Amino acid sequence: MTFDMNLKKITRFIAITLLSAPLLFAAPAFAGENDDEGEGNHVEMTAAERKKNGVEIYTVARRSLGEEIRAPGEIGLDLYKTSQVTPRIAAQIITRHVKLGDHVAAGDPLVTLSSVQMAEAQGNLIVTAKEWKRVERLGRAVVSDRRYTEAQVSAQQATAKALAFGLGNNEAARLASKGDASKATGEFTLFARQAGTVMSDEFVIGEFIEPGRVLFAISDESNVWVEAMLPGYGNNHIEAGAKVRVVTNDNSVYSGSVLQVRHQVDETTRTISARITVDNTADTLHSGQFVTVYIEAGKTSPVMAVPKQAVTLMNGDIHVFVVDGDEMEPKKVLVGATFGDWVEIKSGLKSGDVVAATEIFLLKSLILKSKMGSGHGH
Repeated sequence: MTFDMNLKKITRFIAITLLSAPLLFAAPAFAGENDDEGEGNHVEMTAAERKKNGVEIYTVARRSLGEEIRAPGEIGLDLYKTSQVTPRIAAQIITRHVKLGDHVAAGDPLVTLSSVQMAEAQGNLIVTAKEWKRVERLGRAVVSDRRYTEAQVSAQQATAKALAFGLGNNEAARLASKGDASKATGEFTLFARQAGTVMSDEFVIGEFIEPGRVLFAISDESNVWVEAMLPGYGNNHIEAGAKVRVVTNDNSVYSGSVLQVRHQVDETTRTISARITVDNTADTLHSGQFVTVYIEAGKTSPVMAVPKQAVTLMNGDIHVFVVDGDEMEPKKVLVGATFGDWVEIKSGLKSGDVVAATEIFLLKSLILKSKMGSGHGH
């Protein structure tokens, strides 16, 4: 009796276990678990809502893209708009009229010097100018042709010598016209030859300086040069006039163009220097600043492309948001090379497709919100 009861219990247990087995091994199915998370979801947003949220759109088309060469560079002065102020004779510094960083106009006084040589030149200028005036008044009827010519040439030579020493045109004219010997003090002033900013002024009052010593460097900073260091090979297709993007450390972008590419490889760095001119009207670029340059090096044949900002990574694949009416749906694409601000699309889109070009992070966030059960994003 006991054995029969135990057998019945065992038989019942086995039956219940076998009936329950499918439930024990079956995994629960959740909606959307096997969906492609990149596709099959969309964001609903009207044109007015897109404008409000800053979502811009772009119509896909084939276009030629500029290939770019990336290289480090350094900002420098535009030497075509830079000048140095130097004395031509030994002199002592008497007065400084401007200082580092000052903006000057052409003809502004910069520094006053004193020189024994200039005193002698000023004195000779006064003497010869007086003699020439006397001879000129007498005229050729009184003095010989030889005397007339000698007086004229002597005055001209004395003036030319004083000017060559650094005397200003106006000061030379005053000395010649007034003939005041007390004005031959040897002092003279150097003036700015151009408008610009004082970039250097390394001297002190009272210092005795030799000819050729650079007292000031003045540069018009409305335009600057960038010296870009290119690889010593593969640059034959970079031409003068090629467009350039100059990017600073704070990601500010400036437009420029290639002035020239040198034809000699640097023996130390094994690079070739390209000189780039950049507009600096806003005075935001300064000599010595390091930048990165992107030089346009020719055009591709027409390819399908979208703005770089339109491309995003979702679930390990590259997607773009395709716009269809009020719906924007992420679509997987195969990308090619990147050219500046553009990305080549090898497959996944066709000409005429419309894609979102900005605020892609917002659209991804709305997709995520939709997956978490909040419905479609608006």
